[in-house]
Amino acid sequence: MTPLAHVLALPVRAYRLLLSPWVGHGCRFQPTCSAYALEALDRHGALKGGYLTAHRLCRCHPWGGHGYDPVPGADPDHDARG
Repeated sequence: MTPLAHVLALPVRAYRLLLSPWVGHGCRFQPTCSAYALEALDRHGALKGGYLTAHRLCRCHPWGGHGYDPVPGADPDHDARG
């Protein structure tokens, strides 16, 4: 993980430690948005990983999608299906 990606991951880790236990486990996607963010930052770095994370968070609302949505490149079988 690049240094900038590591810095961007700090708020996500803080959320998982401090807020997630209080908010509950109601994520519409698998993996959860916080797990997705950490994997995207680790796999793609700060810029693309940050973009992917922001895009995912914008889709995480009651009228958005749901289901299995892995980070691009994490599941080649899912990526091949389009």
